[in-house]
Amino acid sequence: MNPVPIDSLDRIAAEAFDGYIVRKDLAHKFKGQYPVPTYVGEFLLGRYCASTDPVEIEEGLAIVERQLRNRTVRAGEAELFKAEARERGSIKLIDLVTARLDSATDSYLAQLPSLQLRDVRIDPSLATDNQRVFTGGFYAEVDLEYDAVIAQEKYGRPFGITALRPIQLSTRSPLETLYEGRKAFTAEQWKHFLLRSIGFEPAELTQRQQDVLLLRIVPFVERNYNMVELGPRGTGKSHLFQQVSPYAHLISGGKATVAKMFVNNATGQRGLVAQYDVVCFDEVSGVSFDQKDGVNIMKGYMESGEFSRGQESIRAEGGIVLVGNFDVDVEHQQRIGHLLSPLPPEMRDDTAFMDRIHAYVPGWDVPKLHSGLFTQHFGLVSDFLAESWTRLRPQGRSSVMHNRVQLGGALSGRDSTAVQRTVSGLIKLVYPDPESQVPDEDLEWAVRLALESRRRVKEQQKRIGAAEFRNTHFSYTIGEDGTEQFVSTPEVQSEDSIGTDPLPPGQVWAIGGGGTDENAGLFRVDATFGPGSGVRVLNRPSPAPFTESVRYAEQNLYARAKELVGDNDPRSHEFSIQLRAFDAAKGGAALGFPVLLALCSALLGKNLRGGLIAVGGLNLGGGLDSVYNAVDIAELAVEKGATFLLIPISARRQLNELSDEMIMKLSILYYAEPREGLLKALGDF
Repeated sequence: MNPVPIDSLDRIAAEAFDGYIVRKDLAHKFKGQYPVPTYVGEFLLGRYCASTDPVEIEEGLAIVERQLRNRTVRAGEAELFKAEARERGSIKLIDLVTARLDSATDSYLAQLPSLQLRDVRIDPSLATDNQRVFTGGFYAEVDLEYDAVIAQEKYGRPFGITALRPIQLSTRSPLETLYEGRKAFTAEQWKHFLLRSIGFEPAELTQRQQDVLLLRIVPFVERNYNMVELGPRGTGKSHLFQQVSPYAHLISGGKATVAKMFVNNATGQRGLVAQYDVVCFDEVSGVSFDQKDGVNIMKGYMESGEFSRGQESIRAEGGIVLVGNFDVDVEHQQRIGHLLSPLPPEMRDDTAFMDRIHAYVPGWDVPKLHSGLFTQHFGLVSDFLAESWTRLRPQGRSSVMHNRVQLGGALSGRDSTAVQRTVSGLIKLVYPDPESQVPDEDLEWAVRLALESRRRVKEQQKRIGAAEFRNTHFSYTIGEDGTEQFVSTPEVQSEDSIGTDPLPPGQVWAIGGGGTDENAGLFRVDATFGPGSGVRVLNRPSPAPFTESVRYAEQNLYARAKELVGDNDPRSHEFSIQLRAFDAAKGGAALGFPVLLALCSALLGKNLRGGLIAVGGLNLGGGLDSVYNAVDIAELAVEKGATFLLIPISARRQLNELSDEMIMKLSILYYAEPREGLLKALGDF
């Protein structure tokens, strides 16, 4: 076996989580070979192979393989193990141990499913010291004795557990270990370590892909969290719910009964949502229930976390996750319907059902799985990780937003709740200790991801046509003096499409009128400022027509500073200007007014209204150049997705020739001088 190269993150992990880490590629060695879950093999690897020394790892691997080979019961071997226990007096095995109180004998009895034994003696101290045997059980190394004398007694129980060494964590909480270990990592290192812990190598993933994978984990740490992920096949959408945590349950094929999912009215037995932290429906297009009201029951549960059994209201904490596939790419899916179309018929156009979804994870942003994506480095043992996640669930962390983040007016009450829940989950993942201070940059990362994943739900409601969901301009402000920032969903618009979201301060969409050598074209002007003075064009080389537009805008800003930017002094700042061209036109002629808007917007720290395209050339005296091809400009604005066209009043007569179809798609804002144009661009006029 070739030794894996140890990196700095491995060394930090080995020191911070001694005994709780495992090299993730080693776990694949035993996957499917033995009748135990992956996390059992990982736990043993963590015990014997938690070292950076290749020799120690090799020796540990041999021990793990020997234990799994000799102590796990394969199909058809149960009687062989029982016979061996009788002949030798005792054996060691690895099995799922559960226990119950037998009130008839006032004793605890254990169950070992691989040996088909239901009435195994267990000492009361062993049972009470490992309380999870009473709540679903855990995997353990078991010393099992056979007492021939007891076997002779009437109703005797010859098999007894004399020692129990948990393989799953049986302690009440691993959080103190998690809190202490997390202190050794920076936020970025910890994100990478989390990704390694679920099997992925962050070095092979883009920042966007890493964020999406972290978003997948949120249902494990947030109670009653509802999530959808749709995307191409082969991206590992169900991997987390199948391999990493014993607290998740995967319903393959999507078939479910109300009794199994919620409650059996005949017996009172609680269903999956009461037994597991997360219930995941795989292949969501096939989701169905045995009763007609099954979807309505689930919809009610997703809203309140409760369901009924007769007159009794039952509360549960399991989250609902729906995963499925697109048969086409996301762009085509948007052309033929909406991005929740793969849901079953009773859900896909139900806006009330959609409103219960806290986050829509963009599965199309995750690459198809291949061997290069899987890490060969250290990560937390899956069982420790899963136990930590389930212990984090009762904690609420949305208070981290209080007095720091202001959500925009476009968010409804349900939108705000969904965003707060997602932020809470992401912060718990990155800063598990509630006493940790969360920097603004990490809080903003979580807020943006939460807003985007909830807006994706809202965009589908909007596509269905419900008027109440029309405003999807999600935004936030950090700090009392912060600037309102808008968050879009990347799949909604292409780079050269205007969209309806406001750009950040200092950015302006513009159409250059063209000239004798080129047609009208779409541009974006970006302006920033810092200490110093003057205006610097970042384009190299800078087109001569654009350089002239910048010079005219600069002089107009200095000459009209009071009326344009109030008490802000433009001469005490250095501005940086960049021009981005999206069509064949590259010169940037007659863009003086859009450049002036960019400079003012940057200095004022205010966004211009969303969907706006500005047009107009300036001269040194502050006059506006005439526009000679206003109809062509208006048609190009509509083609690029603009909703507002800000254009000099001199173009009004030409635009009378604009077709009715174009007039219906575009609101035209006329201005006679720069200050009026600025106020209309800001939406203040």
